[in-house]
Amino acid sequence: MTREITPQLAEQHLDTLTKIVARAAAATLATPFSSVERRIKDDLSPVTAADEASEAVIVEGINRRLPGIAVIAEESVDRAAAANLHPSFVLVDPLDGTKEFLAGRDEFTVNVAIVTHGVPIAGIIAAPAQGLLWRGVVGGKAERLRLRLGAGTAEAYDRQSIRARSAPDRLIVATSRSHLDAASEDYLARLPVAKRFPCGSSVKFCYLAQGEVDVYPRLAPTHEWDIAAGCAILTAAGGAVTGPDGGTLQFGRQAEKFLVPGFIAWGDPAKAAKK
Repeated sequence: MTREITPQLAEQHLDTLTKIVARAAAATLATPFSSVERRIKDDLSPVTAADEASEAVIVEGINRRLPGIAVIAEESVDRAAAANLHPSFVLVDPLDGTKEFLAGRDEFTVNVAIVTHGVPIAGIIAAPAQGLLWRGVVGGKAERLRLRLGAGTAEAYDRQSIRARSAPDRLIVATSRSHLDAASEDYLARLPVAKRFPCGSSVKFCYLAQGEVDVYPRLAPTHEWDIAAGCAILTAAGGAVTGPDGGTLQFGRQAEKFLVPGFIAWGDPAKAAKK
């Protein structure tokens, strides 16, 4: 049986994992998006050589740092789906927002999360083209760093603690640029929305965590690796993420092919409790 990674242990590994993610972020930028090799997967989503290069860096680094801990990564999930995920495992999305990457937008991210007993307890999200990295451990703190690509926290030159904000009377809403579904639209129609902020990738969780956005709903199925790191960072920053019915999300659902039925992410957990 693999050992349990507690939040306290995750905190001890955070700087090393940050450096691994920063190296993976650099790998996504090694080839210009306009000339990077790409193909269409069986589910009709795009994948590029940048996704694969980033995943190789992360999987190798985590296997070295956390031997014996299962790693579930998007581009190699079929080879790892039978792994033992109890009590802890690592979820990896090596390049979230491939469509944004191919369109030349700066919103794509690299995501790593530690999951223990079905709950994301630590997360790291890098936005390579923005030179930003967010990270957090549940029960600890969340922060945003500016990193030189491939470097670790010792080279961070702008390190700030971040905190989600209390919801105002009228809300700023993050919406998916590429995957806005009808159920999410219906949900938003019932909220007092002041402004919409369309954006690709898991970076929406980071805007929630740093108090720039109030709510991000996605009421259609998505994969665990798309959201685990964001859930951990937002929770560390004082926010909350629930299932569409308001219940707790569970991660490590191998039988469901690592799909969650949807979610609602709130900066203000008091709002999440009312929905």
